[in-house]
Amino acid sequence: MTELVDVTDEDFAAEVLGVADRAVLVQFTAEWCGPCRQLGPVLRELAREEGERLKVVQLDVDRNPGTTVAYGVLGTPTLMVFRGGEPVRSMVGARPKRRLVQELADVLNP
Repeated sequence: MTELVDVTDEDFAAEVLGVADRAVLVQFTAEWCGPCRQLGPVLRELAREEGERLKVVQLDVDRNPGTTVAYGVLGTPTLMVFRGGEPVRSMVGARPKRRLVQELADVLNP
């Protein structure tokens, strides 16, 4: 069973960019962000169900400004999908699980 993992500026390269066997979904989040908290259970469920094909992590934008600025994140929640160390998709805003799974279909089934 795979869980939602917290990443930081220090381990972003290893935990996200260095993952070669599957796509990585990064939630750029913040403690004060209501929609981010709303998305938490959806992402935890997705991590458990799709752990073989998708690693799901979250990065706090307030505590990790380097990565946030490097990827041009201006709002939270921003969801960014990385494959082979490169960002391949970016989505802004909370969404229900069904819609998120639809939006990730081509990433989960390349």
